[in-house]
Amino acid sequence: MKAAVIEKQGGIENIVYRDWEDPTPGDADVIVSVRACGLNHLDIFVRRGMPGFPVPMPFISGGDIAGVIEEVGSSVSGWSKGDRVTLNPQTDEGMIGEELVGGLAEKVRVPSKNLVKLPDNVSFETAAAIPINYGTAHRMLFTRGHLHPSETMLILGASGGVGLACVQFGQMVGAKIIAAAGTDEKCDRLSEMGADHVINYQSEDFSRAAWLASGKEGCDVVINFTGGETWAPSLRAAKKCGRVLTCGATAGHDPQTDLRYLWVRELDVLGSNSYSQEDVARSVDYVADGKLSPVVSHIFPLEKLGKAEQLMEDRGFFGKIVLTP
Repeated sequence: MKAAVIEKQGGIENIVYRDWEDPTPGDADVIVSVRACGLNHLDIFVRRGMPGFPVPMPFISGGDIAGVIEEVGSSVSGWSKGDRVTLNPQTDEGMIGEELVGGLAEKVRVPSKNLVKLPDNVSFETAAAIPINYGTAHRMLFTRGHLHPSETMLILGASGGVGLACVQFGQMVGAKIIAAAGTDEKCDRLSEMGADHVINYQSEDFSRAAWLASGKEGCDVVINFTGGETWAPSLRAAKKCGRVLTCGATAGHDPQTDLRYLWVRELDVLGSNSYSQEDVARSVDYVADGKLSPVVSHIFPLEKLGKAEQLMEDRGFFGKIVLTP
């Protein structure tokens, strides 16, 4: 099969589109013919290298996978060749695309217990925008954050995959959405999608703008998976007894903070890690029922993975970047 292979960790030049040995299934596995694979910041981290987390090289990343079952292991039941599927990439053996060979290839091995049925009315490209982004957002907002209707939520990085999932989940339950992004064009897109208020954090103080947009009361929920210099201002945007939710730190994991806001406003800071099979399956159902509409920003052929990753690093996208073999 063909695959986009990371030959060694470092720059984009280390990604090579070449032949790779076809995967073989274990008894409880299936082989999925990949029709689309979504790109995540995790793929950037795997290619660059993560301190304390060695990845064997050469390697194939990619966890947001959609496709068709091509081969079924001897002990697999309930699944057949030809079934349309997406999947939960967090397996008992490790994360597909991070610890196990991923889906930025023509085929991938998947434990059958991690499969999620893909309804016929959901395209492969749309399905590749669901598992990690919507699964992550679902767990963070509902399992950890207990988001309620009519609450006000500030979403930083609202134009990316997880951010847009948070916007749509918030709209689904009737929350007031304050969405922050880095360009006027992205803010305009968020307004068109129905955000109640948008903030260009490059041209204005998002913390002050969110405070004003909330009627000077602060936000019930602040979502920050950016970290870095955005962390301390996020605390200032939260109301008394508000919740600050985080599931990552794309701009830096060791920010300065101001503890006074934590005790004076009695804030809850809640971390959320990964997602469950149910988070992914429910998200797929919501998409199939028309309650959520994943936004696909760009579709690249698999051999252009380097160009796609450069676009992600430059933040020149709105929604999900998808690769197709």
